[in-house]
Amino acid sequence: MPNLEEHLSVVINIELVRRLIEAQFPQYATLPLEAVQPGGWDNRTFRLGQELSVRLPSAELYVAQVEKEHRWLPRLAPHLPLPVPAPLAMGAPAEGYPWPWSIYRWLEGQPATTGSITDRPAFARSLALFLAALHRIDATNGPAAGSHNFHRGGHLAVYDTETRAALSALTGRIDTASAAEVWAAALSSEWRRQPLWVHGDVASGNLLVKDGDLYAVIDFGSSAVGDPACDLVMAWTEFSGDSRAVFRAELPFDDDTWRRARGWALWKALITVASADGDQWSMEKARRIVAEVIADHRRLSGA
Repeated sequence: MPNLEEHLSVVINIELVRRLIEAQFPQYATLPLEAVQPGGWDNRTFRLGQELSVRLPSAELYVAQVEKEHRWLPRLAPHLPLPVPAPLAMGAPAEGYPWPWSIYRWLEGQPATTGSITDRPAFARSLALFLAALHRIDATNGPAAGSHNFHRGGHLAVYDTETRAALSALTGRIDTASAAEVWAAALSSEWRRQPLWVHGDVASGNLLVKDGDLYAVIDFGSSAVGDPACDLVMAWTEFSGDSRAVFRAELPFDDDTWRRARGWALWKALITVASADGDQWSMEKARRIVAEVIADHRRLSGA
């Protein structure tokens, strides 16, 4: 992956966060402050005392997420079966930091990893039930998918040029003909029902595990209302076998929605494999995802 510090357009460190807190929220000024590792990409996160966290967008591209989470998370939370971030206060630009920032309640748990999950099918079921509950929430006046959330919940065609460029670059390195078939199948339909709430970034780093079970879901910065297919990518990025079957069974969308979901998983995996700056672990995982998406497409289409 590209170096996180090079990605940051401003320097975000403990000293900056401390100055912001002292100036704007002096009631928290004496609490201990430490950076959370790993540091995150869209935002940098710091733990403030035992019960709070501070999050600051790392670039202007992510600033719209701040207001969106403050507006919508309190409305979504009562309808969800697991804890989600609770925004407490919004900070203002100051001290050389140019954007709004947030204080949240601290959520216990650690990002989901193979070693932290006790029962993978049970984990898949818990995640599916969470997503099903999210999808049932009234989406009236919710933010439509767009550039603010990188089009998660929107139509995959927005990434067609990027995907085809990756396929061209990967000729001879992967089964590009089969991958192109999966991509074409994903583009062949669109969501024609009422928009649903989507998380937009369902990934292991945004799923907190406690005592071996899924405990909380974080980072709703890519949330929107639209097509739920983007929320289903964990079927291939993290699940397989029984866990994939359980996840799919608990989210009984039609075949077209699952085809689009494979497209979302394929797009991200292809651009990762085609990237010149990916680390070996990420590249190997992305190759595995491409292969599993292709195999799943063949199995379900009878090819």
